[in-house]
Amino acid sequence: MRTRSGVYTRSRKKKFFKIAKRYYAKLGTSWRMVKQQVPISLEYQYRDRRDKKNVFRSLWISRINAAVNKHGLKYNEFIFGLKKANIVLDRKVLAYISIEDPQTFKIITDLVKKSLGKEISAA
Repeated sequence: MRTRSGVYTRSRKKKFFKIAKRYYAKLGTSWRMVKQQVPISLEYQYRDRRDKKNVFRSLWISRINAAVNKHGLKYNEFIFGLKKANIVLDRKVLAYISIEDPQTFKIITDLVKKSLGKEISAA
């Protein structure tokens, strides 16, 4: 009697179809399309999880830059001044402070200006 692989094949395909559940048109229902699309999609997921971190970092930098420009500094001067003043805050926290608590951010920029030897304006 010959052996048949129905159970094994179905269980193997089920894993792929579960991943491809909400794909567009035949990409989620046709086995031929699913077995081509799922590995590609998994590669994109892996790549973009790492890329997301760079996207957020650039967002934080642009927010900090906008807030620092109001106080008469450039972004690169501000970061250099933070290091010089031994203020250990990462960009995520600085971006949050610049939006949620402008008074605290002004105090931080004043400390940075003092460490750079710049004149502090009373604005």
